[in-house]
Amino acid sequence: MKYLLYILSALFMAVSCGPDETSESEHVKLTVDRPLLEFPAEGGEDTVRVRTSELLYVVPADKWVTCDRKPLGHDYAYDVIVKAEKNAAYEPRSTRISVISGEEKFYIEVSQEEAVEERDPSEIPVNNGNTAWKMAERLGIGWNLGNSFDAHSNGVSGETLWGNPRTSQMLFTKLKELGFNTVRVPITWLGHFGGAPDYKIEDAWLDRIEEVVGYAKSAGLNVIINMHHDGADSQFWLDIASAAINASVQEKILAQITAMWGQIAARFVDEGEYLIFEAFNEVHDGKWGWGANRTDGGKQYACLNQWNQAFVDAVRSAGGENTDRYLGIPAYCTNADYAVQFLELPQDKVLGRLLVSVHCYDPSDYTLTAKYSEWGHTADASKKASGNNEQDLEKVFRKLYSNFVSKGVPVYLGEFGCVNRASAREQAFQQYYLKYYAKLSKMYGVPCAIWDNGAKGAGNERHAFLDHATGTYCSVEAKAAIQAMLTAYKDNLTLRNIYTSAPK
Repeated sequence: MKYLLYILSALFMAVSCGPDETSESEHVKLTVDRPLLEFPAEGGEDTVRVRTSELLYVVPADKWVTCDRKPLGHDYAYDVIVKAEKNAAYEPRSTRISVISGEEKFYIEVSQEEAVEERDPSEIPVNNGNTAWKMAERLGIGWNLGNSFDAHSNGVSGETLWGNPRTSQMLFTKLKELGFNTVRVPITWLGHFGGAPDYKIEDAWLDRIEEVVGYAKSAGLNVIINMHHDGADSQFWLDIASAAINASVQEKILAQITAMWGQIAARFVDEGEYLIFEAFNEVHDGKWGWGANRTDGGKQYACLNQWNQAFVDAVRSAGGENTDRYLGIPAYCTNADYAVQFLELPQDKVLGRLLVSVHCYDPSDYTLTAKYSEWGHTADASKKASGNNEQDLEKVFRKLYSNFVSKGVPVYLGEFGCVNRASAREQAFQQYYLKYYAKLSKMYGVPCAIWDNGAKGAGNERHAFLDHATGTYCSVEAKAAIQAMLTAYKDNLTLRNIYTSAPK
């Protein structure tokens, strides 16, 4: 029995005096064999040998570095395995790892090279001349005549209701001179059509729309027209919230889509492919993609897919140039993720004539509400949206490219933008955002159209860039923003050039 107790006592002493715990007489001073680690841009793994007899803590200062501690079981030694993620930024970065043991502390300095221009082959956009790339080259960069024909009040739309002037040929001529390729004319039809079953559209409203389309044609621009706020928040006749739960409502809406788009197509029956019809705008149930669409088993998505099919069938049936006209097919809420997951392109009589329509104002608390005043890798962390702003935005384009453009399906960003700012520093970040966005658009073959609602000033929803009547710049700051965007799209700047010239 005494012999057994002796053995157990010895075993206990052996365990308790391991590398993490020992008596003061056996204290081993903290040592780290490598004070500096260097990683290439693609990331990697490296090992540091640490010795200490106290409890060991290894704490990286940034999330792109991780550490695993591996006790070696002798000489109070550990291998600390350090892993660095890929650096996608066009500048080097550095951090430190705190090695702490008892009252002793040591820092390992970690550095990583900047990204090279070449990306992973699977991420490199390839212009293979398919239909999507041809449409991207043709549509190029565009501008929205926002808050004009889409404006409405008390159930009736009107060109000047929200404060913008009547537009003119001068505006469209100026857009072409500035370097725009396309103009999007959002149109709300509320108050300008009759009842079932014909839903006759007023001639005067169609006449004015035709006149404005003629301005674009004369200027040599592509033009996109649509049904805009008729589906706003499910408040009006394009009520997807009700249609998803009531088959009779859905049938009525389908009949009205067929009747109204049939009339619009008939009015423009002889107009060529410079004119594109976009079925609808941001269709949702009032919750901007966070409503019943997420819990109803796909009913709202199915409704919109049927609406899009009715739109295509109505236009094709109108004959003439409509038999092969390019048509914009919107995703639910015009959201890129919903486009990838839930959009079903309609059946069509011709191939390669349907374009996926999405919008992207990411991050909206910077671009729309102006909650944050700066954006990007040089921004003050307290003044920017969380995350890696540039990489997060590029992920949207990469998603659209891989799911649509690379497969020959054209896709365009019918709206994007960034509100005007008050201070010179904030304006510099606005210009940087627009430049970065435009270059991504060109790189990935996803043409885009900036939103201009004519609202002057700075801050929340203030998107005035060009006067809607004359095409003159609304301000010196607006001119700088538009020129920065157009230069990035038209010139041979690389994304790296733009990234490294971000505001300091």
